[in-house]
Amino acid sequence: MSTSLAQFQDAFAKALFAPQDVADPVVQQLAAQPAFAVYRNTVMKGCIDALEANLPVVARLVGSEWFRAAAALHVAAEAPRDGRLLNYGSGFAAFLQGFEPAAELTYLPGAARLDALWCEAHAAQDAPVLDAAWLARCTPELLATLVLKPHPAARWAWFDEQPVYSIWARNRTPADDEEELVWQGEGALLTRPADTVVWRAIPQAGCAFLDACAAGLPLAEAGERALAIDPDADLAALLESLLRAGAFIERTP
Repeated sequence: MSTSLAQFQDAFAKALFAPQDVADPVVQQLAAQPAFAVYRNTVMKGCIDALEANLPVVARLVGSEWFRAAAALHVAAEAPRDGRLLNYGSGFAAFLQGFEPAAELTYLPGAARLDALWCEAHAAQDAPVLDAAWLARCTPELLATLVLKPHPAARWAWFDEQPVYSIWARNRTPADDEEELVWQGEGALLTRPADTVVWRAIPQAGCAFLDACAAGLPLAEAGERALAIDPDADLAALLESLLRAGAFIERTP
C-alpha cells in the first residue's frame, strides 16, 4: 500500500467521526457532499448500535435515549479499531469516568467494565478447563509449586466500596426475589467453561489469587498474595470455588 493511499484512507476514516479535524483537501471535498453525510450517519449509527448491544447493563441503568446520546460522543472521540464490533466498548468505562452527566452515577463505569469483560469472555478462545480431580491427587509438596494458568475466557475485577457486581448482575438477568443492596466493595468473576458465559461474586482475596496466577506465580505464592489481602481467607475453599467456576485451563504434560 502506498503512503499516499494509506494517508487518504486514514483521513477518510477520520472524516467519518471528526470531519472538522481532516486536513486533506480531497477528503474535505468528499466530506462536504450530501451523500457523505448519509454514509457518515450510517457508520455512526452502526457504532452506537454496537455499543448498546455490547453494554446492555449500562443501557438498562440509564435508558436507551441517555445511553445513545453518550455513545455518540464516545464514538466521535474513540472510533472502533477493529472490524469485529463485538470488541468495541472497552474504553466506554474510562469515558464515563470523565463524563459530567454520569458524575453522580459512580457505579456506572464499573458496570461498563463488566459489560466489556462479558464480551471478552464470550469471544475468548475455547479451551478445556482444569480437572479438579487431577488437582486433588497432587501431593501438598507438588501443589505448592504448581503454576495454574487462568482460562482464556476468565475475567475478574474488584470494585472498592461499591456493590458494582450486584448492580450489574441484577440488571444483566433481573430477578424478582432480590435482596437489598449492601453498599460495600465487591469482586466479580466471569468464565466460560462451556458455551455460555457465567458469572459469580468473588472476594478480594480471590482477585489477588488470580492476579498472582496470571503473573505466573506458583500456588504457594498465590496463596500468600491472597492471605495478604485477607488473613482469614480459606484458601482451600477459594481454590475449590475457582475450579468449580472453570477459572483455570487444563494443564498439559
